[in-house]
Amino acid sequence: MQQFFGKSPGGNLSEAVKGLQNPKFIMLFSNNSQFEVHVKALEKLYPNVPSIGCIGMGYSTGVIENGVCVIAFCGGISATANVLEQVSVMPVKYIHRLEEDIRKINAAHKDTVCIDFCSGNDACVLTTIDTALKQNKISLVGGTGDAGKVSANGRIYEDSVAYALVKNHNGRIKTYKENIYRQLGNYRFIASNTDRANYIIGSLNGRPAKQVYEEILHVTDKEILTQTFQNPFGKLNGNDTCIISIKDVAGNALACFRQVNDSDVLILLQLGDYEAITRQTIATICQEFPKRSAVFSVNCLFRYKLFSERNYMQTYLHEMSALGSHAGFVGYGEHYNNRFVNQSMTCVVFE
Repeated sequence: MQQFFGKSPGGNLSEAVKGLQNPKFIMLFSNNSQFEVHVKALEKLYPNVPSIGCIGMGYSTGVIENGVCVIAFCGGISATANVLEQVSVMPVKYIHRLEEDIRKINAAHKDTVCIDFCSGNDACVLTTIDTALKQNKISLVGGTGDAGKVSANGRIYEDSVAYALVKNHNGRIKTYKENIYRQLGNYRFIASNTDRANYIIGSLNGRPAKQVYEEILHVTDKEILTQTFQNPFGKLNGNDTCIISIKDVAGNALACFRQVNDSDVLILLQLGDYEAITRQTIATICQEFPKRSAVFSVNCLFRYKLFSERNYMQTYLHEMSALGSHAGFVGYGEHYNNRFVNQSMTCVVFE
């Protein structure tokens, strides 16, 4: 298969799709003010081609912050796209759509991936989607778009998750997740007084969460929201660590970007050598996939901000281009199989 990347910093869709012929699957990343127009125009240009989209920044060798980007797969793949609605209430109501698409595309774990863009309630959505995907051991990569809107096949949806199943006819597919954080000290916290609906941690080991964070890292209220770039929380998940970013200070509590429950065990993380970790990720992918036709990735908004502040974002994209055709988008949360994670990079590699 071949991956197409088109862009227009000024939001001109015709410019972004210039040269795109016979796509089998399309992803759209647009700005908030033009999203609806772009979705309708894309469907007119490529009718009946499976497509999903969201409001967000796309990238290849550079990031398009407020225009439009199109990523398409051509040749050697088959795809289907659809949507699960009412994700804040009952996404399982629509799970039959995904189950039918899995059968329709004859999905298999070695050559099929699910790519999704969600408007919110990500953890519940991923748990729901996984009930269908796990039966065929199909991997998933995706993320959260902005403004609570997504698109699928030329229509815009709110309170929904747009998804696509992509099958590679010329080789394998594998997903990866990159974590640039490491454990800080031996801190262990039991979360309590949590507000699941608003992703709030009230207490850690029986003390106000804000106070615990401030005392360990020697920061003030105003510094917490930038300190999370270097020191987010982590939730242990077997041998893996799920990163939890701090969103806001809520009195003596901390509001996060993903749900924390009472009795969850949390650790504190610190920023690692992200340049070395990036090189290791690239080396691992090259070793496991000597021949690559495309890499599609999702980078967290906080990683984008961190890398940009440290003048590393452009270098990062240049290094990732060593993989060949690499493109993706900046998400407000990253999806990896059945997990909703923060401050991470997830990607799918096509042989």
